[in-house]
Amino acid sequence: MMRRTVAALLFVIFCPTAQAQISDDVVKIGLLTDMSSLYSEATGAGSAEAIRLAIADFGGKVAGKPVELLTADCQLKADVGASIANEWFDQRKVDVIVGGCNSAVALAVQDIARRKNKIALWSEAGSSDLTGKACSPTSIQWTYDTYALARAVAKGVVSEGGKTWFFLTADYAFGQSLERDASDVVTAAGGKVLGRVRHPLNTADFSSFLLQAQSSGAQIIGLANAANDMTNSIKQAAEFRIPQGGKQRLAGLLVLITDVHALGIQTTQGLVLASGFYWNRDAESRAWGKRFFEKMHRMPTMLQAGLYSAVHHYLSAVQAAGTDKTSVVLEKMRSTPVNDMMVHDGRIREDGRMIYDFLLLQVKQPSESKEPWDYYQVLRTLRGDEIFRPLAESTCPLIKR
Repeated sequence: MMRRTVAALLFVIFCPTAQAQISDDVVKIGLLTDMSSLYSEATGAGSAEAIRLAIADFGGKVAGKPVELLTADCQLKADVGASIANEWFDQRKVDVIVGGCNSAVALAVQDIARRKNKIALWSEAGSSDLTGKACSPTSIQWTYDTYALARAVAKGVVSEGGKTWFFLTADYAFGQSLERDASDVVTAAGGKVLGRVRHPLNTADFSSFLLQAQSSGAQIIGLANAANDMTNSIKQAAEFRIPQGGKQRLAGLLVLITDVHALGIQTTQGLVLASGFYWNRDAESRAWGKRFFEKMHRMPTMLQAGLYSAVHHYLSAVQAAGTDKTSVVLEKMRSTPVNDMMVHDGRIREDGRMIYDFLLLQVKQPSESKEPWDYYQVLRTLRGDEIFRPLAESTCPLIKR
């Protein structure tokens, strides 16, 4: 009798299916995002709402335990993001940090998550170093990176006949990286770069730069900039009637639907861009986009849609594994194809890059738009294997050569 009792107790203690496998009886998700600054409309409160929609799809629970969301404003500062991450992991017992805020924050937090054996899922941070030289076995870059954006736009536009390019580039690492990667694709595809001009960060007057681009005669003016620089250059290009003239088109290497909405379709018509998500692509994306719209009164960016996708896949893995243990959840995430309203048959590589197809889009003429936020014509689908950096070129130390 005593032996049977001891055996039963040992079974309860050591058998993984005989006891609760969710740490602290709650799955905690921490969102690091920009709530108050440059990117807050494209991320921020909308990112939090996208995650809440993912949690709601599980009824607020996984493996029988509640799911809790914590949010924090990173203030676009790496030290602030790192401080929050340390507190969340050590004091609040957060299981996964998502979002990323920007690349500097994500790189700092990714190193902390690696050392503490915690999961990080990045949708808002674009540096390809996150899956390159700074890659981590516990982190996944979900939505985009600078390499893929540059290749997606350049490859897609060249295939559509845009053979000659002139680059308008923000003069810092982000812009130079976009220009370099896009230039390589244009040249490799048989196109030609006729010239380039670099402008300071937060430039107010683009007239001299646009005149150089216009006089080059290039079919495509590639905008290797972002945020206010990108919107100002598009706005002033419209004043020069560059896109409307028909001889030249603008191609934005990082354009979000909130940018197009803020500028207006009249100003952005003809602009070519790439995105991992467009709410009006198909029935599934439309249904999800309208759910988001009911809460936020605007359509989601690809960064916000990517957060829903990443968190939904994470919660699915926890549900299937019956645990929130880092190694087990990551294995389940990597071994399961990603399928949702944004991603069709996506997969997670060993360098932490989620591979899926992008869309090459063009902003419609005002007369073609049928309803609010109906801004894009889908030109083509770009295969993930063709736009994300090949493993053969990766600098990630996790890759087996």
